[in-house]
Amino acid sequence: MSDAASTAASPAPDASLLVIDDDGEIRDLLARFFEREGFRVTTAKDAREGRRLWSQGDFNLVVLDLMLPGESGTDFARWLRGQSPVPIVMLTAMGDESDRIAGLELGADDYLAKPFNPRELLARVRAVLRRSGEHGPAHATSVIQFADWTIDTLRRRLLGADGVEVPLTGGEFELLSILVERANRVLTRDMLLELLRGRQAGPYDRAIDVAVSRLRRKLEDEGRNAQIIKTVRGGGYVLAAEVKRR
Repeated sequence: MSDAASTAASPAPDASLLVIDDDGEIRDLLARFFEREGFRVTTAKDAREGRRLWSQGDFNLVVLDLMLPGESGTDFARWLRGQSPVPIVMLTAMGDESDRIAGLELGADDYLAKPFNPRELLARVRAVLRRSGEHGPAHATSVIQFADWTIDTLRRRLLGADGVEVPLTGGEFELLSILVERANRVLTRDMLLELLRGRQAGPYDRAIDVAVSRLRRKLEDEGRNAQIIKTVRGGGYVLAAEVKRR
């Protein structure tokens, strides 16, 4: 199986994945596994090859190892975020919290520590694709206004008061949607993680804090006096704004 590309094993693949990992055994394992599940898979051994393949393909999601030779996975993620909001699922070393947080701050949608069970990675990939709208039918809901912002849940867009779209990753859009749908209700970190990923937070899991911080930057709501997404000490977060549907 070529690292540059692998063919689909199903006539109707679910999505196209770009897997970037310097471990050849992991690349081959993931390519074979995801192809059996109906995905099209392209693999790369480093960030340089990942850039080249990215420019040649049309990918729905990137599985990215953060510990790459040469250019790091975080550097690649930073570059990729400048190109596209495509979902990213990171593979990190067990217990390497600083790299995981750095990746999440750059806009990754989920992470999984090595060693991992391929079926858990499959579940994460499918969940991220569902959240990002890249997979499955779209669900028409409504246009929702809050503060000076408008969220279009059908087209998955966030618009400012001037009508200009603010790019969001799939994870950022899903988090904002959850907060908007439950406006003025305090949501704990465990509740948010459960709603986003279907799992409970560990004692050192800062994924939600990182995601909220990114979202606040997009909403120009940073600092101690954040007015849209407020921190509830010992509680969690709340979207403190009047919500109108139209």
